[in-house]
Order: sequence, then structure tokens, then C-alpha cells
Amino acid sequence: MPSGDRRDAVKAIVSAGQRELVAELERLDGGRFGRSGRTRLLENGDVFERAVVSAAFSDEYFAAGLSVVLHPRNPYVPAFEAHFRYREAADAWWFGGSVDLLPCYGFAADATHFHRVLKNHCDTLDPAFHAQAKRACDDRFRLPHRDEARGIGGILFDHLSLPGPDGWRRSAAFTAAGIAAIAPAYFPIVRRRKDVPHGERERQWQLYRRGRYVEFTLVHDAATAIQADAEAVLAALPPLARWEPDFTPEPGSAEAELASFLVPRDWAAETVGARR
Repeated sequence: MPSGDRRDAVKAIVSAGQRELVAELERLDGGRFGRSGRTRLLENGDVFERAVVSAAFSDEYFAAGLSVVLHPRNPYVPAFEAHFRYREAADAWWFGGSVDLLPCYGFAADATHFHRVLKNHCDTLDPAFHAQAKRACDDRFRLPHRDEARGIGGILFDHLSLPGPDGWRRSAAFTAAGIAAIAPAYFPIVRRRKDVPHGERERQWQLYRRGRYVEFTLVHDAATAIQADAEAVLAALPPLARWEPDFTPEPGSAEAELASFLVPRDWAAETVGARR
């Protein structure tokens, strides 16, 4: 496929992904997204305090990307982040992507559902791909100085450039299907948890966990943030967060249980999740 056709196809994938996700999120939340350049932003919605769906294109060396960051209002709804990207230089090209879930409270039913949808997506490419992509995600999204995972992971792949005359089309189709998998992987969890009663304790714990997200983004992911659109990076941060040195949840509490819930495991193979 000629380079110009590839670029047009990638732009169409990213633009369609942004348009469709914005429409689905508006139906889920009831609010409306505003626009700032190629970034679509929803603030103070019924379900999401902040939701960002950002498309980016660069013609200097052709690059395109779609970023989705969702900060829910209810502490029982996990936050969500996904990034899909494409790079091209001369005859070289590759796709990349990441999808992960960041709960404040651990529910096995949510974790198994989320990871099974992603595994089903990965299996369309190669039955061995999911294990590799999950391990890469678990390794990447950590706060190393705390020896702590940021969330319960998902998938991460980079430099996907399948060989053969049909390699570009297959790589592009897999990436487009990954964008389409966001809705079935995440939205059922949102619907299940968005109306769960909560109070100030749960809210303060949510703000504390958001602090971990900010810490990862601005400290451990600084190189990515510098290369990206600074305004888009800052817009994707949660609207409120808190930090408290040496904070320890009450032993035996649901907040304390999160630490063991974040330890990487093969959620897609779990069978006990349906009980919660």
C-alpha cells in the first residue's frame, strides 16, 4: 500500500475511533464533550468528572495517535486509560497501543471481564500475543520506588509491524479492533458500579489513588509527556487528587485490600469473579 494511502487510512481509524467513543461516552454520561483543537473534553458529568478523548497527527515524520483517559465520579468505578499510535518513516512503519484499568476498590468480576475482553481481542492476532502484551503492561505501569502497580493492567504492545504483503492491513485492523474493544471491556463495569452508594471515606481514598496516577504520569512517564502535546497531557490529569506521606489504610479495610488486588495475576483465567 502506498504511503499516502496508509496515512489516510490511519487518520480515518483515529478519527472514527474518537468520534465513536465520544458518542458512546455521551450516551453513558448524559453530558456533552467540548472541543479544544483535536482534544474532546467532558467535565463534571454525571458519571465522569473528566473524560478526555484526544486525537493527534504529525506530518513532520508521520505519526498519529488516539488517547482516552477517563476519571469517573464514583470511587467504585475504576479509572481507565488507553493509547493507540502509529509511526511511519520512509518505508518503515509500526503500530502500538496500551489499555489498562485503575480501580480504587477491587472487584474480581470487573477484573475478569476486562481482561477476558482484551484476551479475546488479542487472540484474533495470535493465541500467544495476550500473555506477552499483558506482561508488558504489568511491567510498564508500575511505580518502581513504591514497588506498586498503578492499576490491574491490561495490554501493551509496541512496534507491531506484521510481515507479508497483507501485514500492514492486518496490523491496522488489529489496532482498529483494539479501539473498538474499549466499549465492551470498560463500559459494562461503569454501568455496574456508577450508582453504588459511597461517602466521604471512599471519596478521599479515590483522591489518594488519583495521586498515584498523577505521580506516574508526571514522574515516571515524563519522557512520554514531554514528547506529547503538553496541553493534552495536563487536560488528561484528574481534576482533583491528594497526596499524604506515609498514609496507610486501616488494616482489614476494603482500601487495604487493594494492595493485594493490584498484584499481577492471570485475570482472564479466573472463574471466581462472577460472584462479585
